[in-house]
Amino acid sequence: MGAQPFILTASIPEPVRGWAEGLRRAHFPPERNHLHAHVTLFHAFAPSLREELLNFVPQVSKEFAPPEGRITGLLDFGKGTAIRLEAPGLLAVRRIIAEHFHGMLTDQDLHEPRPHITIQNKVSKDEARALQAELSPQLDPWIERGWFAFPALELHLYEGGPWKEVKRMPFRGRERL
Repeated sequence: MGAQPFILTASIPEPVRGWAEGLRRAHFPPERNHLHAHVTLFHAFAPSLREELLNFVPQVSKEFAPPEGRITGLLDFGKGTAIRLEAPGLLAVRRIIAEHFHGMLTDQDLHEPRPHITIQNKVSKDEARALQAELSPQLDPWIERGWFAFPALELHLYEGGPWKEVKRMPFRGRERL
């Protein structure tokens, strides 16, 4: 993939976002914490797909109601920790976008992701496991809250560390996936 690919994420509603942002500030290496809490759907669309992304993805977001998600636990990335999500509707939206861009996806984006919010990355395995032990009991109230709705899709341009938001596309439809 060449310079400055596009990244497609789902935004997270408050208060989940505020909680996840606090965890990222506390546990993500500060020199690498350039981003807001989010759910990555696609890691790298080629820069040449800019216009097609800006035309197609908003059509999808306005066709469907905000998909639901819920916190189900933690993910251990070995050298990182994430909040694990269940989000069948969001994955259905992702499949529609993946089908449209068939043949243009990177190897990483060919596989359906495990929805999650990364809160710690590139730390030692011991640090990751310690955080997971600390956070595990704190998840119960979030798990009990149940389902929430993802308000929008967001297209970002990767700029070597920080991401630049290109377009926010709210879900506005009535149809649920």
